[in-house]
Amino acid sequence: MNIDYSKYTDGLVPAIIQDATTQKVLMLGFMNEEAFQKTKTSKLMTFYSRSKKRLWTKGEESGNYLNLVSVSLDCDNDSLLFQVNPLGPVCHKGTDTCWEEDNKASFGFISTLETIIEDRKNTAEASKSYVASLFADGINKIAQKVGEEAVEVIIEAKDNNGDLFLNESADLLFHYLILLKAKGFSLNDVVEVLKKRG
Repeated sequence: MNIDYSKYTDGLVPAIIQDATTQKVLMLGFMNEEAFQKTKTSKLMTFYSRSKKRLWTKGEESGNYLNLVSVSLDCDNDSLLFQVNPLGPVCHKGTDTCWEEDNKASFGFISTLETIIEDRKNTAEASKSYVASLFADGINKIAQKVGEEAVEVIIEAKDNNGDLFLNESADLLFHYLILLKAKGFSLNDVVEVLKKRG
């Protein structure tokens, strides 16, 4: 990777740090050539501190190191993206990220849907919703609905109607997310089990 440090202010390249698993952006740091080479050699994220005027390895005091997974240069050759495995909170304030976000995997719309299901479960205004009625009926009713939807997916899988199969699959996933929430879990808990099996 050929980086022309001379085109940067003080020879410092912006370094975006992203969790390799969750894909959350954790922090932004700056690197000179020496910091970049030390990071590559040690596999621990090392930056140039503009305030201390020296190299520093993230975690050298806290133990919350950032283990290097990969690095790439952007299309304009003016910033670096590092994928890392963090060993604890990243921000000096003790939060997971420097934007005070939880460093949890996001499944896009599925995560949004999980939040909506949680809201329907917990708020009085949602008491007239279908989801709230399932929670009110209890775990047996929710589990029954998952079973019914699973059977419908199997039936549609044997047919050639893709639209019906996808609609029944969506119903199954939706009710499964409700069942997970009723049991006190989330889709991420299931993903963690799968990762341990890998």
